[in-house]
Formats: sequence, structure tokens, C-alpha cells
Amino acid sequence: MTGSDSIPDYSDDWYEDEDLEDQDDEYVAQYDITAAPNDFNVRTIFDFIESGAVKIPGFQRNYVWDQRRASKLIESIIIGLPIPQVFLYEESRNNFLVIDGQQRLMTIYYFIKQRFPKKDKRASLRAIFSEHGEIPDDVLHDDEYFAKFNLRLIAKLPDVPNQFNKLNYSTLGEYKTQFDLRTIRNVIIKQNLPDDNDSSIYEIFNRLNSGGINLKPQEIRISLYHSYFYEMLSRINLNLTWRRLLGLDEPDLHMKDIEILLRAFAMLIEGAKYKPSMTKFLNGFSKNCRSLDGEKIKYLENLFESFMESCADLPDNAFLSKRGRFNISLFDATFAAICGEVFSDRELLVENIDIDAVAELQSDKEFIDASQSDTARKTNVETRLKRARAILL
Repeated sequence: MTGSDSIPDYSDDWYEDEDLEDQDDEYVAQYDITAAPNDFNVRTIFDFIESGAVKIPGFQRNYVWDQRRASKLIESIIIGLPIPQVFLYEESRNNFLVIDGQQRLMTIYYFIKQRFPKKDKRASLRAIFSEHGEIPDDVLHDDEYFAKFNLRLIAKLPDVPNQFNKLNYSTLGEYKTQFDLRTIRNVIIKQNLPDDNDSSIYEIFNRLNSGGINLKPQEIRISLYHSYFYEMLSRINLNLTWRRLLGLDEPDLHMKDIEILLRAFAMLIEGAKYKPSMTKFLNGFSKNCRSLDGEKIKYLENLFESFMESCADLPDNAFLSKRGRFNISLFDATFAAICGEVFSDRELLVENIDIDAVAELQSDKEFIDASQSDTARKTNVETRLKRARAILL
């Protein structure tokens, strides 16, 4: 996030760095957007989160602050220091998405709940939140997942203890009302035109966050278009064969592995309708997948599992480039071609993939030419899918 909501960046050199996410060069439409400032007090903000009126889809990224940093925010609120404003996107009446300010809002929520998430349990909490849509009370009060949220504040001056150190929400005394009534500026954004409801939200989210740690496109995408389909992607992302073929034991911090799965399904289901940019294509596909029913999602999950079983004989480097990096174009073209044969009839794969055919596709001149530059161009995407079907089938 911007400003105080930053987290450290990590290397992402395990995959081919293609020009897939070409959002910086794409045309951005003109919008009619209302941005209305509102000063809500802390207790009202907590009630909004508790009721579900304010949703924090960014919880799909772990809460990343430590207790000292969170304590400093709470102290700032108590003593009346200004904190950065929060940006909310109005999806519908009394229904808002947080697009900037996740860490601040979750800190307030945890402090009033008097619970602080343990660092080694935050990935587990993310999965629990995905499953339930909230953190159940029995988990919130489970000491395996949470510790007491007592403020950790250092002394302002030598030998002068900080008066708020070790206090919690219930022991603030006379400062509790002061804390509850402090206001935080919330900028509520609403798209008026074009009337497609939310085409601006990705661009707003991207630009608000580009000043800080540069959230990756998939981190933004999963926040804005989270759905049962995305929960399925998170499950299959743990498949052991998939992890072996990726060459990664653990899920990628910036969710690039989730993005590769998303793109593979997008090419399978909507590849024939592809048009640049890749960012807009994946955004649109993600949005469409929010309407998929449980039966369709379960089939797609089973289809992927059958595809992984078909890959059982493939070597670890089957989808790696000569530089030892995961070749995204090779994987999604292979997935779309192989699964395309059974997809229309809702069937599953039963035969193993021909190792030699995958190697032939990887060395095919037409496929290589369509994979080396301008990979997101429509003709190159079409060529890769066409060559994959011709060779693999």
C-alpha cells in the first residue's frame, strides 16, 4: 500500500519476464468519477467493518504490520496526530471496498477486538477468512492464532515511560472515548461514467498503490475480483505436481503462480475472444468468473487435477525455458490445447501428455517467434494456441 502500508519487495525471477502486464502502455478511458471526503470516527469505522459494509478484500494479502508499528498508529489516533486518509470504492449503496488503507483499518479493528494476529499464523488466517468471509469468534479468541493486543510503545524521553505502553482498548480509561471519537478522512469514490460500474476501479487501485511498493497486477486483481473461482485457484495452487513443475515449494508472495493459473483457464475458456491488453483480458475474465456457479467451479477444479495427473510423466523442467525459468506461454498454450478437447463435453483427461510433443512445441519456430516479443499481441496469442493444438493433439 502507499505511505505507511508498505511491505518489502521480493525477487520474481523464477518465471519468464514477458511483456504480459502492459498496462503502462495501454489506453486509459476518460471517467466521470465522484470523490467525496467523509470524516468518520473510529468507532463508526469499526462498526462498518464489523457489519460487512466496508469490505477489505486486500486481506487476501496477509496483514503485514508488527505490533510495534500497529501500536504507533493507535497512539497517533489517541493523541490526535493526523494519519493518512483511506480510499473506499462504492460498489453499491452501503457497500464499499477498501482500495487503500487496509493495514490501518485492520489495525483499528484488531485493537478494538483486543487481539493481534500471530505472524506465523497469518497465512492460515488468510485461508480461514477466504473460507468464512470473516474471522470466526472462536478463531479470534484462539491463542494459537492471536495474542492479546497490548500497546508496545517506547519511552518518549529517557526515564519517562510512555503513558500508553501496555494498555489495551478496555484499559484506555479516560482516553477510550477520545480514541473512539477521533475522525479519519475517508474518500469515497464512485464511478458515474462509463456505466459499466467498475472499469475504473483497477486503474484507481493501481495508481493509488504505485507510489509505494508497486503491488503486482494479480495482487490488485484478486482484491477487486475475489470470488469462489479465486478460492478454487488458491486450492489448486497447492497441488504437488503443479508446485514441482513450477519449481517453487511455496506459493509466490506476489501471487504470480495464481496469475498463471488464471491465465491458463482464461485461454481455455475465452481464448478465442482474446484481444489486448493482457491486463484487461484477465481483469474481464476475473470479473466474469464471479458469476460461475459451484458446479462449474468444481468441474474446473477436477479438470485441472486431471491435467496434473496427465503431467505425471513430465520431467521437472518440462515448462522451463533454457534459462531455467517457468515459460508461461508454453504452459497456458499446452493447458488450453489439451483440456480443450474435453472441456466442451464436461469430461476429464484420462491419458498422459506426450513428453516428446511438449518438447516439440517448445522448439517449434512459429511458437518461439510468437513467444519472444510482443507476447500479448493478438496475433501472437492466436499463433501460440494454434501451434499447441496442431502439435499436441
